[in-house]
Amino acid sequence: MRILYGVQGTGNGHISRARVMAKSLKKAGVTVDFLFSGRVAEQYTDMSCFADYRVNEGLTFVTEQGKVNIAKTLKQNLASPILQQVNALDLSEYDLVLNDFEPISAWAAKRQQVPSIGISHQAALCHNVPKQGLTWLDELLLNHFAPVDIALGCHWHHFACPIMPPFVDVQPAKREHGHQILVYLPFEDADEVADFFTPFDDYQFLVYHRAKPIKPLPAHIQWHGFSRLGFKAHLAECGGVVANAGFELSSEALTLGKKLMVKPLQGQFEQGANVAALELLAAGQSMTVFDSDKLRRWLKAPAPRPINYPQTADDFVTWLAQGDWQQPQALCEHLWSKVNLPDNWN
Repeated sequence: MRILYGVQGTGNGHISRARVMAKSLKKAGVTVDFLFSGRVAEQYTDMSCFADYRVNEGLTFVTEQGKVNIAKTLKQNLASPILQQVNALDLSEYDLVLNDFEPISAWAAKRQQVPSIGISHQAALCHNVPKQGLTWLDELLLNHFAPVDIALGCHWHHFACPIMPPFVDVQPAKREHGHQILVYLPFEDADEVADFFTPFDDYQFLVYHRAKPIKPLPAHIQWHGFSRLGFKAHLAECGGVVANAGFELSSEALTLGKKLMVKPLQGQFEQGANVAALELLAAGQSMTVFDSDKLRRWLKAPAPRPINYPQTADDFVTWLAQGDWQQPQALCEHLWSKVNLPDNWN
C-alpha cells in the first residue's frame, strides 16, 4: 500500500500528530509520502522524520494580536493558486490519501476518485461534542475545506460518539518543577506576553515565541525561540501550561497531568470548541483577555492526575492495514477501552 499523507501546516498541532503517525507508519512498514500546505517552506523546522516531504502554498489564516483577521485572511486566500495546485497533484501512484485537514490532497483525491481517510480534531467537531459560537461559515469550513470519504476525529473524551483518543507521544520527566510554567502564546504580541507575566515573580515562566520583546525581561521570564526538543523537555518538567487553545498541546498537557490555562485565538472556531470541552470536563481554565486575577488563582491550583491515553496511532495503522475502513466504530471502542478517564468526566 502506498499512501499520500496531506497535513495542514498552519499550526504545529497538525504537524505534531503527523510526527506520531510517521513513527507508527514506519514501524508498520507502510510506504508514505507527506505533503504539507499552509505556510512557506522556510517556516517548517525539524522535519527529518518526514523524509522527502512536499510543500504547497495551500490556504491559511492571518492573525493579529490574538485574533483572526477575516478581511486579510480572505484577501490572502483568494490570491492563492490552490485550484492549480489541486489540478497539478497526480495521485495515480497512490492507493490511499490520508488527510489531516489539508485541502489540496483532499480535493485532488475527490476529483481523481482515490480513497481518502481523514484523521483530525476538526472531524470530531462534526459530531455532537461541546462547541460554542459556531457560525454558518465555520460549519461550511468543517464540511468542505478538506472533504474525505471517511472522517475519523479525535478528542479528549468520546462524548458517546465514534471518535478516537488523541494522538500523543510524550514522556514524563524524572523530576518536575511545580513553579515553572510553560508559556506558548504564538498569536499574541511578545511585549504584551512579557508584561502580563512580569508581576508574578514567585514563578518562573518559560516562554516560547517566534518574536522577541523590545523591553528588557525580568529574571523570572526566560524567552525561547521555537525548539521542538527544548519545548518537549520543558513541557515534561513544568508544573503547568499557559497556551492558546490548540488541541495537540492541550492533549499533551492532559496526558502528562499538567494544569492548563488557555487563551483561545479569537475567531478560530476550533479553539472556541476546545475551550467549551475543557470547561465542561473541568480539565482546564480559560481567559479571553490577559486576566491577572484568573492567572493568580490558577497558579495556586493543584495539578490534575495524568490521563493514560493509548498509542492511538499504532492501533489506527493496524486498522488501516486490515482494509475494513467502513467500520471504524470497533476501532474507536477498542481505543477507549484502554483509557481510564477521571471520575468527574463521566
